[in-house]
Amino acid sequence: MAQPKYVMNLDKIEQIPEEEREKLKQITEKFVFRVNEYYLNLIDWNNPNDPIRKLVIPNEGELAEYGRWDASDEDTNYVVPGCQHKYKTTALLICSEVCGAYCRYCFRKRLFRNDVKEAMSDVDPGIEYIANTPEINNVLLTGGDPLILATKKLRMIIERLRAIDHVKIIRIGSKMPVFNPMRIYEDEALLDLIKEYSTPDNRIYIMAHINHPVEITDEAKKAFKALHDAGAIVVNQTPVLKGINADPEVLGSLLDKLSWAGVTPYYFFINRPVAGNNDFVLSLKEAYQLVEQAKARTSGLGKRVRLSMSHTSGKIEILAIENGKAYLKYHQSRDNEYGKFMVLDCPEDAAWFDDLPGNEQYWTPPTKKTDEVVSVNEMPDVPQKKRVKVTT
Repeated sequence: MAQPKYVMNLDKIEQIPEEEREKLKQITEKFVFRVNEYYLNLIDWNNPNDPIRKLVIPNEGELAEYGRWDASDEDTNYVVPGCQHKYKTTALLICSEVCGAYCRYCFRKRLFRNDVKEAMSDVDPGIEYIANTPEINNVLLTGGDPLILATKKLRMIIERLRAIDHVKIIRIGSKMPVFNPMRIYEDEALLDLIKEYSTPDNRIYIMAHINHPVEITDEAKKAFKALHDAGAIVVNQTPVLKGINADPEVLGSLLDKLSWAGVTPYYFFINRPVAGNNDFVLSLKEAYQLVEQAKARTSGLGKRVRLSMSHTSGKIEILAIENGKAYLKYHQSRDNEYGKFMVLDCPEDAAWFDDLPGNEQYWTPPTKKTDEVVSVNEMPDVPQKKRVKVTT
């Protein structure tokens, strides 16, 4: 199958009425739009609530006054340009500022602005830092989408990381297995790279971003198989998204289909309070109940998934929300508070850890580089320049 063509102009999508396209153009002036023909073919254009459409086609809710550019304060985790080191044994190498699909809920929309250079074409500073930091045994290649890079560039990065004795795990965060599966199973050089460097002692993990069971097509299964045959381990993570997968039957089906395809359900995430995400937000209580209902529909393999918030202070696992209380623990911790158990009041409309009264006793906000806030609608028509105001 030939590689699908990419579309970056809404006028090329004739299924969207012209009047609607004109309204949506004001959004694409502020937030990047990019999709491909393969993924567009997954959309049922007769269904105005089609989940794949909502994942990639701009929506007017993106201009609402909600959220911040950097809801998890990633800007405080940079140790050198292009490399974050938040947890002791894990480093993030931001090696691509380009995605195949710009999902409308993306928590790194800030990357897709002219004035932001978190992703580095030169990965030398990050790799050098990792080489000189022996406690790092786990490196996540992220962005953007690392699999949008040329395989030659990806090989250079992986070869250099594998030359560092203390780096045991290399992870690649990507939506490509379901967004452009042909990029994987048709690229023999990519599969050879994985075969060479995903060994019985030191595996390469593909951290897939699969949001809905509709994405698990026959083509996607071919990509999973190619990755498995090459020796990679494939796991999945997705936020629970209002209007897209916020249904116990949909989430349960996703857990089943992932397990059947040999893809480990890894995380269900609470959607971060990021600019442009207003239409996708659920309360913590709603997300917890949906996930528990979904888990009740699947096997023990599907039940391995954890519901978590990627908060400034760490990954906070939601153990239960019952009788107005949130029962939480630190699954990962910036401040080495691993396993710390927390019980907090949980208002009905709480959608993030910061919305829980008394949360401040458990963490200290990091020093931020900027506190500038502004409404999305006040931004200039060039790509985004500023943060936006938090409203809760």
